[in-house]
Amino acid sequence: MRPVSDPPQTDAPAPSDQVSLTERSGLELAGMIRRGEVSSREVVEAHIARIAVTQPKVHGIVAYHYTDAREAADAADARIAAADPDDMLPPLLGVPCTIKESIGIAGMPNTAGFRPVADRLAERTAPAAQLLIDAGAIPLGVTNTSELCLWIESRNKVYGDSNNPYDTTRTVGGSSGGEGAVIGSGASPFGLGSDLAGSIRVPAFCCGVFGHKPSVGVVPTSGHFPVGEGPSRRMMVIGPIARRAEDLMPLMRILNWDDPDDPYDRVIDLGDPAEVCFDGLRVVIPHGFGASSYVSLELLEAREQAARHLESLGANVVRVNAKGLLKAQLVYIESLRAAWNDEFESSIGWEAQTVRDMYRGLASKDPDHTAAFVNLAAAVRIVGRLRRQMPVDSLDKVVDGMAAEMAEQIGDGIMLLPPLPQVAPHHGWTTLRPWSMQTMVLANLFGWPATQIPLGIGSEGLPLGVQVMAPMDQDHRTIAVALELEKAFGGWVPPEQSPTSPAPVVRHRGQRIRNVVARRHEAQDWASPSDRSTTERVLGLGVRVARSTMGVVLGARRSHRGG
Repeated sequence: MRPVSDPPQTDAPAPSDQVSLTERSGLELAGMIRRGEVSSREVVEAHIARIAVTQPKVHGIVAYHYTDAREAADAADARIAAADPDDMLPPLLGVPCTIKESIGIAGMPNTAGFRPVADRLAERTAPAAQLLIDAGAIPLGVTNTSELCLWIESRNKVYGDSNNPYDTTRTVGGSSGGEGAVIGSGASPFGLGSDLAGSIRVPAFCCGVFGHKPSVGVVPTSGHFPVGEGPSRRMMVIGPIARRAEDLMPLMRILNWDDPDDPYDRVIDLGDPAEVCFDGLRVVIPHGFGASSYVSLELLEAREQAARHLESLGANVVRVNAKGLLKAQLVYIESLRAAWNDEFESSIGWEAQTVRDMYRGLASKDPDHTAAFVNLAAAVRIVGRLRRQMPVDSLDKVVDGMAAEMAEQIGDGIMLLPPLPQVAPHHGWTTLRPWSMQTMVLANLFGWPATQIPLGIGSEGLPLGVQVMAPMDQDHRTIAVALELEKAFGGWVPPEQSPTSPAPVVRHRGQRIRNVVARRHEAQDWASPSDRSTTERVLGLGVRVARSTMGVVLGARRSHRGG
């Protein structure tokens, strides 16, 4: 495993207002720098000093860019000093940021935490990162990810784990978890992540900040490792994570570019969040199996509080059955399997192995892969043996039809979804729980925009939140909700200002039984008997796959011990 180096020490004293500088939005910092209230170098040094304090605990940054960052800050200060009052300056001139390691920065590591390519460096800067740099932003470093960006925890065999800034025993989420950890700890005002199955929104939720998954094609994805074609190209996006909601739309306007080398990219009219009227806005809340079952009561209540606030502004809150969401989640699994093919394995520089060999390697003293990656790869192989892959054209038609149905249900409104079943889980909790990202994958399957919004700190001292989704190209609508809920609930809370985590809440046994019974009734109410029959068959297939996988695991372990 490549050790993450200690943060380089600052070579300039931290400014007296360091705390305030590391709590402000990127837009606010840009204005202060432009007006001469603070220099870019001071802002950069304040964030470097913050990294020096937080990095040993959260391990979010995996490679530093400090020399270039300081030179860029000095150049920004010189440019501002020489500018005339009427000169047009880049909107983010002199503001520091961070970038997910899987998004190329020329000369920096670009491995996505994948040990077979552990020495890989980016040959060029990805267009999305270059757009930020051209707008004046200054990268301080690149941040940790899950192995190949394929899981919802930031753990890999190149850099190791990242830890939650609110509780280091908890996950930061993934795959853009290093980015979430750095921004959530106050060490960067904003940055870039990527999202295939909630990989921007899960870290934003776990780390108490804002994350926006754009409509597909709005932000160029070339220069990302790995990148696929076919169904994955429809589902994977690059987008912003920020500690303040006001940065989201300006960042989206900077990032919206039509890459001439990428036929999927496009420029759209992003709309204005200020023009979104909450009076009469349709707010859809799905409930039942596939949306709210197994979700903690605290997170469901957080969603209810967000809905009640929007309702107080005149919004029309509508509660619907979640059976359409469950069907979409099953189709997402089919799409992910179609994306994981021989071409994908070849493109990542990985020599394919049998399921048994993968698990045998996992049992070794120094495995090349994480358990999450091996489980995912094994599941894809096993499912491939159990049933034939749906043709891509047919799959696209199914997805388009489901998206049209859901768009009609939402109309000119939004949908409020829980982010995960619980607040930031302990490390490793998600490894055998792929269903935990069930509400995240809908926006990826349809290519729709979705914004993760913090809603304060919960009873365990960890961030609460809600996810807002809208139909295609309505990014400004979900961001408008983020801006409003930030005003109502306070948005990001710096970890040192959050309440101390109390002792775990132990519910009375009778209360636990009542909760189980209530959820059971809710699950029974979610669909018609025919729908339940279909889903039970699908879930039965899932059980058979799990049993087959466990059989392979146990066989590999016995073989390893025997060897």
